[in-house]
Amino acid sequence: MPTDVVMPQMGESITEGTITKWLKKPGDSVQRDEPLFEISTDKVDAEIPSPAAGTLKEIKIGEGTTVQINTVVAVIDAAGAAPVETAASAKNDSVTPAAEAAPATTLANPAEADSAAAGTIIEAGGGTEVLMPQMGESITEGTITKWLKKVGDSVQRDEPIFEISTDKVDAEIPSPAAGTLTEIKVAEGTTVQINTVVAVIGGGAGKAAAAPAKAAPAAAAAPAATPAPAAASASAGERGRSSPLVRKIASENNVDLSQVAGTGSAGRITKEDILGHIEGKPAAAAPAAAAPAAPKPAAAPAAAASQPQPGELVPMTKMRAIIAQRMVESKRTSPHVHTVFKVDMTRIVKLREKEKNKYEQRNGVKLTYMPFITRAAVVALRKHPVVNAAVQGDAILYNKNINIGIAVALDWGLIVPVIKQCEERNFLGVARAIVDVADRARGKKLAPDEISGGTFTLTNSGIFGEQFGTPIINQPQVAILGIGGLNKEPLVMTDKDGNDSIAIRSIQRFTLGFDHRIVDGADAGKFMTDFKNYLENWSEDIG
Repeated sequence: MPTDVVMPQMGESITEGTITKWLKKPGDSVQRDEPLFEISTDKVDAEIPSPAAGTLKEIKIGEGTTVQINTVVAVIDAAGAAPVETAASAKNDSVTPAAEAAPATTLANPAEADSAAAGTIIEAGGGTEVLMPQMGESITEGTITKWLKKVGDSVQRDEPIFEISTDKVDAEIPSPAAGTLTEIKVAEGTTVQINTVVAVIGGGAGKAAAAPAKAAPAAAAAPAATPAPAAASASAGERGRSSPLVRKIASENNVDLSQVAGTGSAGRITKEDILGHIEGKPAAAAPAAAAPAAPKPAAAPAAAASQPQPGELVPMTKMRAIIAQRMVESKRTSPHVHTVFKVDMTRIVKLREKEKNKYEQRNGVKLTYMPFITRAAVVALRKHPVVNAAVQGDAILYNKNINIGIAVALDWGLIVPVIKQCEERNFLGVARAIVDVADRARGKKLAPDEISGGTFTLTNSGIFGEQFGTPIINQPQVAILGIGGLNKEPLVMTDKDGNDSIAIRSIQRFTLGFDHRIVDGADAGKFMTDFKNYLENWSEDIG
């Protein structure tokens, strides 16, 4: 009995994933829960286990390809049938599903079926209408950015037929049926409402391109080799050359899209183009294959291409691109304010030096400074719940639990695993949890729910020697605590009689970055004062 392997949903808001590496090849035997492939999403890199034991019969999606959640990426045959060699398993840069009718997609939620296919199949005059799909509950329109087939081409069921862009996702849309593409109704660069008919697939395969023209002369003009201007979009200018997401970003930043150079197909303005424009970066040259037959009215892309840049131009990884996007969004969303407190860590330093060897022997985990800092943060957060809150529209969500995110630096980016319900953990429980999530983050072993749901974040850049930093808030949280370097410094000490002296103390600086929409300076100051006092007067049993 064959078992479909699907792209998993690695978090509540995740809609797609990129297969970065296959750990098995067709014909290999696999055990249930044995790592089968690696994926990258906008929140996590992870190894995905096999859902069943058997033989890897077919790889449908090649390395480097991004697909929607619940897309079938491979097939495991429990009976050990001969493997099927597909274009996806033979080449990393080309994905062509097998010619036979695809098995039914396994969906975690049947309501999400619209996100996995090109829409409901509608038989019309012996043909199958291809609809603009709804790529999410709140999505009402999509922009066709590229046709992957032309009129007269034969297509297989579930074979990618066109690419779209919405305000949440860029995706390849599979064909709902096998046959011949007889008509393209919507040109590249055009934005249309969901469920709009964008093409028609006729029965049979391998028909000449001229045949559709005789059958439907009026429609044949629409899919000419060089697409007509975006007449079907709401406005022929900006909407025809940009996605809803691009227009949203432009509106939020008061950017005139006519001033932005587009590097996408037919001069389309991509998300990278608008973000680069906002940050003052030059647009990258458009690929030669994407240039339309007619010359572009704007000369900006050509000018950019004619000005060589020194050094090596390397495309961002998916994780890096998403991190960049999230950072820009956070700075645009929250009015950031930072306050820096100097904390005397001498008491804790001495305690750690005295106990660290016995602690590791007793508990099987190293005694670091992070559980001290985390416990102090939890105590302060319980006293000041607004710092543990989140913004929801015009309301403030006061979170019931304290879920601490711990930023972990990876060789390929940054990830923030979350330790849930920290208010219920003692010192040893926190220490073990920190080591556990950090190790599994580096080993790509985190579960989906371990990278979401955080209410407050700690980021330790002090390990690299800096005094302090000014971290960016992890949305939708309202605060983040930056941990600076721990150093010995001279400090003025005052005894109980008011006499001053200078002593060498272990000093560490902590920066609270907070969203000034919700957290006032007084709230931040009170939080940091309690945090500082708990560390400087440490009395908690460390276990």
